[in-house]
Amino acid sequence: MYDVCAHICVYRAGMRFDRDLLLAAVVAAGQVGTEILLSPGLAPLDYALLLGGTLVLALRRRFPVVVLAVTVVCMLAYTVRMQPGAVATFPVLVAVYTTVRQGKRPAALAGVVLFLAGMFAFGHDAAAGLSPRSAIESRVLVVGWLVAAAVIGEATRAWSAYLEQVEQRAAEAERTREETALRRAGEERLRIARELHDSLTHSISIIKVQAGVAAHLARKRGEEVPASLVAIQEAGADAMRELRATLEVLRSDEGSGLEQVPELVNRARAAGLPAKVEVSGSPRPVPAEVDRAAYRIVQEALTNVSRHAGPASASVRIGYLPGEVIVQIDDDGAAVPDEEHQPGIGLTGMRERVVALGGRLRAEARPEGGFTVRAELPVVRS
Repeated sequence: MYDVCAHICVYRAGMRFDRDLLLAAVVAAGQVGTEILLSPGLAPLDYALLLGGTLVLALRRRFPVVVLAVTVVCMLAYTVRMQPGAVATFPVLVAVYTTVRQGKRPAALAGVVLFLAGMFAFGHDAAAGLSPRSAIESRVLVVGWLVAAAVIGEATRAWSAYLEQVEQRAAEAERTREETALRRAGEERLRIARELHDSLTHSISIIKVQAGVAAHLARKRGEEVPASLVAIQEAGADAMRELRATLEVLRSDEGSGLEQVPELVNRARAAGLPAKVEVSGSPRPVPAEVDRAAYRIVQEALTNVSRHAGPASASVRIGYLPGEVIVQIDDDGAAVPDEEHQPGIGLTGMRERVVALGGRLRAEARPEGGFTVRAELPVVRS
C-alpha cells in the first residue's frame, strides 16, 4: 500500500512539474514575443532578464520565495533598462499567486511592495509617454492585478485546505469503520450472552434441581425412579453444559489479546496512522480478562488518536513487570496540558475496565504536547 502511495505521489509531483514547465514556457514565449513587437532591438542582456524572470516559474511550487525574488529582480532590472510599463507585471503575478498559495504571505507582501516601489520610482509611465491620467490608470491597474493575484492565491489555498480536511475525514471514517463494527459485534455478543443467561440458565437450573429432588424422594421411598424423570435430569445436565459452553464463546473475545497488539498497530499504520509498538520485559501469558482489557485499551486509544489528535503519530508500549502489565499509548497530536478534556465514552470504558481489574489508569495531555494513556493492570497469581 505504501509503495502504491509513493508511486502516486511521485507521479503527481511529476505532473505538477510538467504543468509548471509548460506554464513557464508559455509565459516566456508571450513575454519575449510581446517585447520584441513593442521594443525592437533588444540586447542579449534584455533577453537574459526576460528568460530568467519567466523560465524560473517552472520551479514555483518547489521554491516559491526564491522564484518570487528572482522574478521581481529580473523584471525590475528589465524595467529600468527598457521601461516596458505594465507588461513586466505578468511574470510577477504568477509568482505572487504561487507564494500566497503556498502560505508565504510575508514574502509575497515584501515582493509586491518591492516591485511596485521599483516600478513607480523609475518613472516607467513617463518614459512610456503616458499622460498623467493614463499614468494613474496604469498604476492602479498594476496594483489591482497584484492584489487580485494575492486574493486568488489565498482563496485557492483555503479551498485546497477544505478539500484536504474533507479527505482526512473520509479517511478517518474508513479507518474507524472496522473497529466500530468489531466493537459493536462484541457488545451484541455480550448482550445475547446476558439474555441467554437470564432467560435460560435459571429456568434450566430449576428444572434440573426439581427433577433431582423428585428422583431422590422416589429412591427414599423405595420406589423405582421413572425413566422420564431420569431423562429430564440428564437432559437438564446436558443443556446446562451446552449453555455454559455457548456463553463462554459469546463472552470470550477471541483474537483480542496482547499477542494481537502488533497486528492492531499494523492495521492502524496501513490505514494512515504512523504507529509503532515496543515490548519490554519477558512476554508471558496473563489472565484472560487482563489480556482482553489491555487489547481493548490499545484499540480505543489508537481510535482516539485517529479521531481527535489531528495529524499525529502514536507509539504503543507494553511492559511486563513481575506483578503487573503496563500498557501506554502516546501521541504527538494537538492536545496541550492547559486545555480542559472532557472524557468521552471511550475513556470512560477504559477506566471501567481497569478499575474492575483493580488497576490504575492515567489519561491526560503530555507536557510536550499530545496525549498519553497509561494503564497499570495487576496480574493475579493463583
